Amino acid sequence: MSAFVSAFQISWDPGLRGILVVLVGASVLMGSVYLLLATNLGARLGFLIAVAGLTGWMMLMGVVWAIYGIGYKGPTATWKVEEIVSSSSPTDLAAARLEKAHDLSKWRPQASDDPHRGEEQAAASAALVDPAGLEKGVFTAETDFIAVDAYDIGGKKHTFVNNWLPGPHPPHYSVVQVRRVLPQPTVFGQAPPPAKPDPSSPVWSVIMVRDLGAKRLPPVTLAISMGIVFAIACNALHRRDKQLMAARAAVT
Repeated sequence: MSAFVSAFQISWDPGLRGILVVLVGASVLMGSVYLLLATNLGARLGFLIAVAGLTGWMMLMGVVWAIYGIGYKGPTATWKVEEIVSSSSPTDLAAARLEKAHDLSKWRPQASDDPHRGEEQAAASAALVDPAGLEKGVFTAETDFIAVDAYDIGGKKHTFVNNWLPGPHPPHYSVVQVRRVLPQPTVFGQAPPPAKPDPSSPVWSVIMVRDLGAKRLPPVTLAISMGIVFAIACNALHRRDKQLMAARAAVT
């Protein structure tokens, strides 16, 4: 009987409890403040003051989030793979669809200890590796290949002015080249030898473009929208104060 009952039990849990907790908490927080203002100043004036305080605080939060890139964030910048080209030599990229990649002498070579190269190699490895071996990638594991070179071109120059001003962003391309690891015998009881590229294997060049994302777009949108509502509420309060002062002046 218990097995029959358990077979028809509903296990659907859409997270309704979390949604209700957030809604109740927000309603209690804002509703309690409005209740105090309404009982002391009136329903309409208390509502205007509550709206002005809430939207002003949200506008300041949006400005702080936009400046420091925290809080309510959008998609961050990432490297997106455009194509993977196989060639016999590192400089032979005539088969690439990107014309700039045909001549790597104009590109900036990246040192092995360059912090930007690590992020590029991680994106290239994700595109090259296919653990299932379903022809979606070139290799089945990251230990099957080793990066030999990395280049980049374009992008915005990192100067003091460019870092603070939202100027134009030219396309930023990167090329990470890898070779298959050379098979080396391992001696029992000793550490495996360091990986070396196989000079006879083809060169796989991963061509990527930088996607800048929209990390600060949500907080900027929040700050602008809340700023508009805050200005409307403050304008309504100001016009109400002017009407009260005019009425008092007429009576006196």
